[in-house]
Amino acid sequence: METMETTMVIKTNKKLRNEAKAVAGNLGIPLTTVLNALLKQFVREQRLTVSSDATPTKTKLALWEEISAEMDSAVGVKSFSDVEDLIKDLRLA
Repeated sequence: METMETTMVIKTNKKLRNEAKAVAGNLGIPLTTVLNALLKQFVREQRLTVSSDATPTKTKLALWEEISAEMDSAVGVKSFSDVEDLIKDLRLA
C-alpha cells in the first residue's frame, strides 16, 4: 500500500502552538506526530473527545497543602454552638 504525504495548513494561536510544541518536545516526539495521532484517532473513532480536566500546578498544590495544614491546626478557627451565635459574630444581626 502506497503512502502519500501531504501538508495541512491550520490557523491556531501562536502561543498555543509553541506550548504544544514544547510539550511534545518534552515527550520526545515532534508536534506533527501528535497531530497525526489525533487525526487517526478522530477518523478511527468517528468522534471528538474533549476534556476540561486540568492538572494543578506545583504552586497550586503547595498552596492547597498549606491551606489544608492551616485548617487542620485550627489556629484562629472559631466554632459556634448555634446559628444565632454565628450570625452575631458575623455582625449580620
